[in-house]
Order: sequence, then C-alpha cells, then structure tokens
Amino acid sequence: MRRGIIIGFIFLLGFDVLAQIGFKLAAEAALPVAANVDWLLRLLAHPGAYMAVAGYIGAFFTWMSLLKHAPIGPAFAASHLEVVAVMPFAVVLFGEVVSLPQLLGAIIIVAGIICLALDEDHAAGPA
Repeated sequence: MRRGIIIGFIFLLGFDVLAQIGFKLAAEAALPVAANVDWLLRLLAHPGAYMAVAGYIGAFFTWMSLLKHAPIGPAFAASHLEVVAVMPFAVVLFGEVVSLPQLLGAIIIVAGIICLALDEDHAAGPA
C-alpha cells in the first residue's frame, strides 16, 4: 500500500509540473494580451494550453485517488511539492534564476513534508 501511495505522489507531482510548464508556455505565447478573438485563438492554438489542461485533469484524478488511501496531513503537504519540483524545470526550460530566498523556501517546504511524514509514521506505530 505504501509503495502505491508513493507512486501516486510521483504521478501527482508529474501532472502538477506538466500543468505548470504548460501554463507558462501558453502564457508566454499569449503575449501581448489583448481582449479580442485573435488573442483567444492564438492562445487556444498553442500546445501549452492543452498541456496545462491535461496536467490539471491528471492531477485532479490522481489526487482524488490518493485521498482514498493516503493520510491527509502528509498528503496535503506533499501535494505542494510542485512548487519545489518545478524550479529545476524553470531554470532549464525558461532560463529563470533561483534566488537564495526561493532555495531556502524550497528547503523549508521539503523539511516540513518530511516532518509530517515522520510524524505520521510515528503516530501509526509499528506495523
């Protein structure tokens, strides 16, 4: 069961990262923003828009499935790992720079998730 939950979170993370990358690609392609049909058609013609939708749909169904089996505290915290996981992709794909506060924030997020997971294991007791 635990292995299935871990695999589920890996899929959730993958879908979340796919959605964020797709959203960024679509947003960049949509520039300059204009309130007209041409702008909307340009946005809808970009594959990034569909990557974002696919990522959000996949994340939704994966999350709903995980909620049936995973402990809610660590599950909710781990669902926010996308903030950390998307950082290396942003650096490689978009040339973004990760600042020290962002890096420290990522470390704090990961540390918090680890603490919640360890606490959940401790509360569950021996198997």
